[in-house]
Amino acid sequence: MKISGFTFIKNGDKLYIPTKESILSILPICDEFVIALGDCDEDDKTEELIASINSPKIKIIRTVWNTQKFPKNTEFAHQTDIAKGHCTGDWLFYLQCDEAVHEKDLQTIVAACKEELNNRQVDGFLFKYLHFWGDYNHYHLSHVWYNREIRVIRNLPEIHSWKDAQSFRKFNSWNGTFEDYQRKEGTEKLKVKELDINIYHYGYVRPPILMTKKRKVSATSYHGDSAKEASSVPELYDYGPLNKLTAFTGTHPASMKQWMKKFDWEKQLQYKGKRNPNRPILKHEKVKYVVLSWLENTFRKGNPIGGFKNYIKL
Repeated sequence: MKISGFTFIKNGDKLYIPTKESILSILPICDEFVIALGDCDEDDKTEELIASINSPKIKIIRTVWNTQKFPKNTEFAHQTDIAKGHCTGDWLFYLQCDEAVHEKDLQTIVAACKEELNNRQVDGFLFKYLHFWGDYNHYHLSHVWYNREIRVIRNLPEIHSWKDAQSFRKFNSWNGTFEDYQRKEGTEKLKVKELDINIYHYGYVRPPILMTKKRKVSATSYHGDSAKEASSVPELYDYGPLNKLTAFTGTHPASMKQWMKKFDWEKQLQYKGKRNPNRPILKHEKVKYVVLSWLENTFRKGNPIGGFKNYIKL
């Protein structure tokens, strides 16, 4: 059995994305790790950081992004598919570069892949999520955040990244267009087994000024209505009162240890009190979603009430 890791990235260094740390978190169980590396800015050091891993498992595929051809952030899915297309494993472990896996869970993942290798009913594996917010000690248990997602898939040509690369689907035909990445017709949800393992998501743990920069980049590349957001994001991102979130009492992946030492924006965060009424209310702060989240976490063990699931759980 062979496991391929794969991901995509562009300007990870400038946008404060723990690319190297993410890769290192699952590299021990991968026979290869394929990275679709976009056309980074000249002053970005993402490739240098990846090279510093110094592993023969690493395979870099250089790409050029075209967000005009692939708007609404489907360029993310397009880049994911490029990396997937260069994988040779039986199972493919997809990890976005702001995600990491705890070393204590690696062998459980390998065991699950071995157990289901010849069970063609299983298209992949579903993971739980810890969405950290503002710092490394608080995370979301909120209706507005996905609490599970597919991160290991079988290496099948009919499986493609979907929408903005959050998940995958099977397609009965494929032309690789923007419309393909958006459509539901002629597609199937993957049949997956759930693992009691967390993906540690750090996409919203950045210095406030760099969080603003990331939001503006994402909004601009969207090329849709949300692109208007780019001009309205404040200079310093306001995470709101962190005491409203869940406190994290566990340990982080070992690969994140050095990265976390760079945390130096504590004084720019709000740990108690009320939110700033002069900024737009964040989705998870709205009363509707606060109530829904409380009901889900109190009576349903975090399982969402309603909502769209892009998988069939076996």
